[in-house]
Amino acid sequence: MGKVIFLVGLALMVIGAVLMWAPGLFGWFGRLPGDIDITSGNTRIFIPLTSMIVVSVALTLLLNLFLRR
Repeated sequence: MGKVIFLVGLALMVIGAVLMWAPGLFGWFGRLPGDIDITSGNTRIFIPLTSMIVVSVALTLLLNLFLRR
């Protein structure tokens, strides 16, 4: 269990570093077709439906790949 937590933390650090130093790399994320963005005056409502589906599928594939016994 400790190794899994360590690897997840390491992966999060790598993802964070990539997002920090290469922000244009994921410029499409959050602006996919199906993401709802409603702006009216000073109010903005953002519901990233498609982006969260992409994240869910990617995490499911990664976890099945690495944790399958």
